[in-house]
Amino acid sequence: MKEAGGPEVMEYVDVDLGQPGAGEALVRHAACGLNYIDVYFRSGLYQQALPAGLGMEGAGVVEAVGPDVTHVKPGDRVAYAGRPNGAYAEARILPAKILVRLPDAIAFETAAAMMLQGLTVEYLFNRTFHLRGGETILFHAAAGGVGLIASQWARAIGVTMIGTVGSDEKGELAKAHGCTHVINYNKENFVERVREITAGKGVPVVYDSIGKDTFTGSLDCLAPLGMMVSFGSASGPVPPFGMGELASRGSLFLTRPSLMDYTAKREDLETMAAHLFSMVESGKVKIDIRQRYALKDVVQAHRELEARKTTGSSILIP
Repeated sequence: MKEAGGPEVMEYVDVDLGQPGAGEALVRHAACGLNYIDVYFRSGLYQQALPAGLGMEGAGVVEAVGPDVTHVKPGDRVAYAGRPNGAYAEARILPAKILVRLPDAIAFETAAAMMLQGLTVEYLFNRTFHLRGGETILFHAAAGGVGLIASQWARAIGVTMIGTVGSDEKGELAKAHGCTHVINYNKENFVERVREITAGKGVPVVYDSIGKDTFTGSLDCLAPLGMMVSFGSASGPVPPFGMGELASRGSLFLTRPSLMDYTAKREDLETMAAHLFSMVESGKVKIDIRQRYALKDVVQAHRELEARKTTGSSILIP
């Protein structure tokens, strides 16, 4: 893309890659991930230097490495989720530090669909607000890629998950993946339903990737001393608000986390990836790929993603 804008700004072009430099690796993709954060970069909500590629997630085989790269080698199966953008490609050169070796038991397509979303759930549940089992939580967009992983993960660790969805069909999907209670926000007031489900107590944590449309309601669902985790802006950025909004609801906590900060240290990335791989290999979390697009059809993929026509995970096939 040479400029920010709608899906049509993306161009399918050939580039000369060359050879990886110090600290870099050349990876040939078997599959690439498609995530809502890609829309933020394409539209200009998130800034990047242009011209640029898009995509933060992929899986494939290392073809070459630059000097000083020792944790991966040519022939290794790898996966990643991270910056810089550029995963929408048949092959790319990228910083080797974001690559993790992929267990043989996990297919490339599964890996490309789960790294960003699965690592997101890992840090949300284990690091941002450490769930120990027994809690009741609110998780918005429960039928999306992150939401379906979260539904299964919550069930596996004994957490009662209340999930919001935009249709009855999406509600059934979330329930089938382990979400305990579903709220169709087009038919019900989610704040009232959360208070009803929790007997008026509210929840200790809300995980909100919607942003503008749900932020205030999410605060209203929290119990005193609860944690508001705002980790996305699908409906637009949260508007400015006064800190008194947190005090008046019972000394609430608010955080705006990013996966890249949680995986910045190599040892943390490897620990988080190992935990995710273990959950998937055990069968406790199954990655539900519901949309596959040819890489050249990425414009259509973005249109369907923004129109909320997708559920579960989506991937691009080079």
